[in-house]
Amino acid sequence: MKLWKRIVMVSVAAVAIFGCNRQNVIPQPNNDAKPADEEVLYRQISQDEAQRIMNEETGYIILDVRTQGEYNGGHIPGAICIPNETIDEHVLTQLPDRSQMILVYCRSGRRSKQAAGKLAQLGYTNILEFGGIMTWTGEIEKNK
Repeated sequence: MKLWKRIVMVSVAAVAIFGCNRQNVIPQPNNDAKPADEEVLYRQISQDEAQRIMNEETGYIILDVRTQGEYNGGHIPGAICIPNETIDEHVLTQLPDRSQMILVYCRSGRRSKQAAGKLAQLGYTNILEFGGIMTWTGEIEKNK
């Protein structure tokens, strides 16, 4: 068998084996921040799973990526506010541990997905995106 046919067969087999085992992992465009062959990933979880983590685990950060005004109007207790449009290399000072679990949310889920992709591009490795506060059934607090 010719070498190129073997390469094609091995490639197809690898996609079949590894491609099926990647549940809840969302590839994000890499916008030239990383080489084209490297995927940037974060994990999308349900709000029930996010609430379970908040109730049972420690050492995580809850990240609200809405504007400061939206955050002041009501946010998940313990969340910090870093608006999506401000996430860049400078965010590293507010989130120094790139391996720390970061639970990301916004209003509806659109900005949180964008922010999770940006964080992954910046080298964060434990990002869990769980949508928007509009459908959050847990506790919400307001700034006074």
